[in-house]
Amino acid sequence: MKKVSLTLFSCTLVVLLSFMTNNQPKPWAVPDKYTKMVNPVKSDAASIASGKALYNQHCKSCHGTKGKGDGTKAAQLDTECGDFTTAAFHAQTDGALYYKTFEGRKDMPSYKKKIPEADDMWAVVNYMRTFK
Repeated sequence: MKKVSLTLFSCTLVVLLSFMTNNQPKPWAVPDKYTKMVNPVKSDAASIASGKALYNQHCKSCHGTKGKGDGTKAAQLDTECGDFTTAAFHAQTDGALYYKTFEGRKDMPSYKKKIPEADDMWAVVNYMRTFK
């Protein structure tokens, strides 16, 4: 009886640990080329306004009005939207944010066709930087 209980406990533990490990978000690798990119669009009132308009059109439904990842579609996704107000978000380079928006992954779509102008994408990065 003890052997069966110990075996059952061990199997349950393995299944639980496997489930927990598989659901952990994997780091989003950004190529060095993008990490080192410098934003060519000055972060001024005009670029922030332009970025806000594009964000509201393309990003707000998942990332939320205040960038907290709590948009109306966020609960329907398999992955977390992320919180643009955190120190970890702000520690990323502009190039990394550009790359993630440009390429996308999993539930996060690529915006290379939806926002084809590079300066517009950089303006979205400028706007995302305003979330605190």
